[in-house]
Amino acid sequence: MSYTRNLEYLNKRRVIYRRGPITDKPTQEFEWGNYYEQGTTECYELFRSNAKITTFKALKWHLYVLWYLNNNIDQNEFESIVRHVCDKVNGFVTFNVSEQLLQSMMYDVSLKDLEEPPYNKTRKIIFKDNSKLTLTEKLSIVGKMIGKTKKVTESDIYDLMLYMHDSKIKITIKNIASHFDCTIRTIHRNMSNELKKEKELLNKSL
Repeated sequence: MSYTRNLEYLNKRRVIYRRGPITDKPTQEFEWGNYYEQGTTECYELFRSNAKITTFKALKWHLYVLWYLNNNIDQNEFESIVRHVCDKVNGFVTFNVSEQLLQSMMYDVSLKDLEEPPYNKTRKIIFKDNSKLTLTEKLSIVGKMIGKTKKVTESDIYDLMLYMHDSKIKITIKNIASHFDCTIRTIHRNMSNELKKEKELLNKSL
């Protein structure tokens, strides 16, 4: 059974789960958002797509980012947030999280140095929340902007995959290459086994 993501709980508690770049400056600014030619790792946008958390590794990363972005909350409040995100009925994860695993993840995350940003994928295109663009229009912009550079990275591919998933488009190597106007070989060369596995998980959830 699929559940709708319950963001209201986080919003009511003013939990920060999205933050734009702090020090990185965009190469170009547009009405719809910003383009970073060299990419930026400072943009954290949890739950921006409809894709749910499908692995324990991804879940732990999400919890680390929440801990990092909300460094003013205490341990008890953080535990409440973790329990909400880890409860399958709230629509964030696709699997059940045992109490033992939940406690273990909370402990590991609480030991993280808040001065050190969590690992983050490089982003070249960041859309404004009020851009009013459709997912199809975003797909087109991503393809055109990244395709111009002829330097398609794994992060570029992952971003496109999420937009395709939200647009209910089956993700294939061929249509990824088509959006970036590059060869299928280029996509294969820039996709790790982990990203290929993510592609299959996203397709299964369509």
